[in-house]
Amino acid sequence: MNLAGPVYRLYEYWLSRQLSKEKAPRHVGIILDGNRRYAKEHGFDVPWIGHRKGAQKVMEVLRILWEAGVKVCTIYAFSLENFQRSREEVREIMAIARQKFADVVGNPDVKRHKVRIKAIGRVDLLPPEVRDAIHKAEAETEMYSDHILNVAIGYSGRSELVDAVRAIGEEIKSGKTSPADIDERVIESHLYTNGVPDPDLIIRTSGEERLSGFLLWQSAYSELYFVQIYWPAIRRIDIWRALRSYETRSRRFGK
Repeated sequence: MNLAGPVYRLYEYWLSRQLSKEKAPRHVGIILDGNRRYAKEHGFDVPWIGHRKGAQKVMEVLRILWEAGVKVCTIYAFSLENFQRSREEVREIMAIARQKFADVVGNPDVKRHKVRIKAIGRVDLLPPEVRDAIHKAEAETEMYSDHILNVAIGYSGRSELVDAVRAIGEEIKSGKTSPADIDERVIESHLYTNGVPDPDLIIRTSGEERLSGFLLWQSAYSELYFVQIYWPAIRRIDIWRALRSYETRSRRFGK
């Protein structure tokens, strides 16, 4: 008799019972990494098959996080550097992004959890059809406030800081503010994530242990959790383990 299945399910149940909504991180960031390597290792000829399978995992993982008590999620979907990939791959990724933003309109999970969608990054660099889908998703969910989903697309943490500095520079130039008034609060008010708390926990899949420019300012005191599995293969238990790891850590913020 193979006990692996029942034992695994028992472990899943035990782990789920250890989680506490009161101790859940308010804001979880996720770096969706490993799509291309997943495709290669599973014998697919083109990398965007991995992107498609990865995109199918997003809502599943978001439901887990929302049900666990997480209020804000930021997913790193496409970086500015990713534009340097082959034209065909970028085109396929943009098609997936357009479809996923379009799927938000009328999505029962988004409605049930009252999730406000926001794209962060240099959205103006995206194809028109992707921008249109983003605007419709944002408009469809702008009345919600129970949960927030930030989708980092065309995003770079360094570019975010550059954009913030430029905006502050324009305010100084126009006389609206002065250099002496600039502090952390002012900088944060010009970031793409203005209005939401910094991420308490950042999860990265695929085994890589770096942020790759993700929320560089906001992640100063984030807890980091690295999963040794490609994003398209992520499981419920992997997310529960990340949340459980967060609950057991002592956060001192340098004190």
